[in-house]
Amino acid sequence: LYRIRPSGVVGPTHPMDKFPPPAPQLPTIGSSRARTASGASIASSAWTPLGSIAPMTSATRPFCGQQALLLWTPSASSKSRLFLSFGLLPASSPVVDSIYFFEVTSLFKLWERPHRSLARLARRHGSLISIRLGTVYAVVATSPEAAREVLQRRNASLAARRGLDAWRVMGHDENSMIALPPGAKWHALRKLAAAGLAGPRRLAEQAATREEKMSELVRRVADTGAPVAVARVAFAAVVGVLCQGMFSQDLEPALVDELTDVAVEASVLSGAPNVSDFCPSLAFADLQGVRRRAGKLVAWLYNIIDGQIEQRRCSRAAGGKCKNDLLDVMLDMEGEALEEGWVMNQEGNNLVFIWHLISSMYFQELVLASASLSAATEWTMAELLQNQPSMKKLKQEIASVHGTKPTMEEANLNQLPYLQAVINETLRLHPPVPFATGLAEAAVQVQGYNIPKGTATFVNIWGICRDSEVWDEPEKFMPERFLQNDINFFGTHFELISFSAGRRICPGLPLAAKLVPLMVGSLVHHFQWTLLPEDTIGNGIDMTEQFGLVMSMAIPLRAIAKKI
Repeated sequence: LYRIRPSGVVGPTHPMDKFPPPAPQLPTIGSSRARTASGASIASSAWTPLGSIAPMTSATRPFCGQQALLLWTPSASSKSRLFLSFGLLPASSPVVDSIYFFEVTSLFKLWERPHRSLARLARRHGSLISIRLGTVYAVVATSPEAAREVLQRRNASLAARRGLDAWRVMGHDENSMIALPPGAKWHALRKLAAAGLAGPRRLAEQAATREEKMSELVRRVADTGAPVAVARVAFAAVVGVLCQGMFSQDLEPALVDELTDVAVEASVLSGAPNVSDFCPSLAFADLQGVRRRAGKLVAWLYNIIDGQIEQRRCSRAAGGKCKNDLLDVMLDMEGEALEEGWVMNQEGNNLVFIWHLISSMYFQELVLASASLSAATEWTMAELLQNQPSMKKLKQEIASVHGTKPTMEEANLNQLPYLQAVINETLRLHPPVPFATGLAEAAVQVQGYNIPKGTATFVNIWGICRDSEVWDEPEKFMPERFLQNDINFFGTHFELISFSAGRRICPGLPLAAKLVPLMVGSLVHHFQWTLLPEDTIGNGIDMTEQFGLVMSMAIPLRAIAKKI
């Protein structure tokens, strides 16, 4: 890792000169001299090793051993002139002091909890900063105004995705709403997800199913007879709801338990620092084996889904009754596929493509949706357990509306404002997905600054939700703050975009808005919850995050539940 000190830099000096020449490429390793975009030379003698770099660890060794990272950090006297000559962002935004320099250059350390690291940089350097992640140039937005610009006003140019290398297995990235750029296939998949799972008509039809699954959740917790792993029971409840909507039957309990472990591993694997993501030219080697491990997880789930598809195809061929679930909707596409160009794969094998399409859709719903909603439920229960006055107030509100009814009724959710405030506050403190990511398909201006084509964009949702300029006492759990305003997480209030916003907003958001309050309300209403003895004696629950595709608790929440 080297720091490059430029000498004799020439460039615009006025702080309001926002549109200077385009950004230069990094100098080539080994060249005797290199030049900036403005023509200033950089002597090879100016390349000096960083003296403050910590010893290489087993985590960083495979990364640093493959390709040197170069970051251009100007001296204090030339910061403004040099960076303004890049023509990207304000001079104060990307320049990092020595206290942050190791954190930025050591990507593996940065990516342990990047939402926190990048939020610290934003507090120091501004709400729109630029960084290099290996060979990938990125812009990070950490304010409601910058988020609105990226996700709404300039979203037509920034809605593509820089897909993770872990997803490039078994054609998953080619048929996934998460990885696909906006286009005919992407729009069709979102429409299918809405119509099959989260559309208004489907949500209304599945209301009884959700209430039934909440009753099963209560029974499962009551029968546990031991400290309850909140995330696991919540995951099972979400999977039950989704499976009924997707193929009208439940998975075996043992299979659900295994799926829970697969979802956790897939999330962590997708969010872990990966050489192939930071240096795409090295992706072919899969140096850390991430793609290989992800392939095993995807293959395991695809095998389950293939069994469901084959069973339904045989039933339909034998004249079985149409169940009108998501699987039937997608299988109906076979008859229409020949007329739709986006439905064909490269070999023109429509049947194979449809199977891949269904498998990718189910992987996303069963793994990512279930993990997101169970994580939101787990974080909510953890916050309530640590804030007993809020727990007591919520129990009183639910009891006043539902009384002794055995099941939470979805129709009464709008009569529970404090429950909704608790959910909002939890999603503010612990958004399931900490970043909304994108990719510039064309050069675009964001807040007056040029963003080159190919730039990765990160909206730091977590950072916005913890910003003291946006929220009073942002680190404190205070549901009451949402009783005094109409802010919600539906993508119109950019202070709280826990499920993203714009055209990339989570298509399952309407389902999440019903299911998370139902699960939390059922758990609070039917049980008296207490901390484990070790948590009571110590400093309370460990609220450390496990960064991944979904941000969950690093140490899963376990608590004692006594049936009321």
